[in-house]
Formats: sequence, structure tokens, C-alpha cells
Amino acid sequence: MVQVSIETEKETDIRLRNVIKEADFRVYAGTYCFEEFTSAELTQRMDGNALALIRDNDAWSQLVPSTNGSNELFTIFSFHFDNASDNSGFVGWLASLLKKELGTGVFVTCGQNSNRGGIFDYWGCPAHLGQRAVSVIQGLIEGRA
Repeated sequence: MVQVSIETEKETDIRLRNVIKEADFRVYAGTYCFEEFTSAELTQRMDGNALALIRDNDAWSQLVPSTNGSNELFTIFSFHFDNASDNSGFVGWLASLLKKELGTGVFVTCGQNSNRGGIFDYWGCPAHLGQRAVSVIQGLIEGRA
């Protein structure tokens, strides 16, 4: 269920700092990259290890563990949220904080898993900034930031 919150910027910050503490946060080992292919190649190229499979008209892109250094590499982390958690605005809030701290943007792919409480997000940042991003997030989770 989509939550709608009418609140001040400060109230949003306080709420989302509590949401991140309650979320199931996971960092994925290694690096990931996007592989692209055509719709005609979908059944042959779809990878069971992909974290995400996304369509853009006639092209597909999948987020998979990297096996070579030829593609842009990303550190991946995820958040699973409790169904009762009001996480509205979370993506914009955390993306803005990470941009301020790291000087770079992130990408986010969201999904739904009712068996784990509902919405989940996969986040990616350039691999060379991955450790710093995780450190910022750990600081938020532990209340240090």
C-alpha cells in the first residue's frame, strides 16, 4: 500500500532516519554491471543470477555480477522494508544524502516481495565509491550521521 505523508522537511528526515534503522540492509559481494541485449535475445541471454531485468522498448538490460572489467562496475546494496513502514520519500532522501557525501548519483531499482514485507530497493553506486557509500549508510543506521 502506498503511504502518503504530509510533513515538514525536518519531520521527513526524522521519520526516514528511523525507517533506515528498521530496514533490512544488505551489501552484495563483488561488483555488478549492466548487460544489454535485444528483445529477440531475451530467452537466450536472461541470466538467473541477475538482480534486475529491465525493458526499454526493444532493448533489455540486466544487472548481473561482473565477470570482466569492460563494463561500468557498481557496488550493490539493498533495503527491504516492513510492510507497515512509511518509507515514502526514502529514495530521494537517501540519494540526496549520498550525492552530498560522495559527489555522485546512484541508481535505484525497486520491486515487491510480499513474503518479505513488501517493497525492496536495489541501489547501485560506482564501485570505487562503494565502501564510502556503505560507511555513510552504516552511520545513518547506527545514528552517527
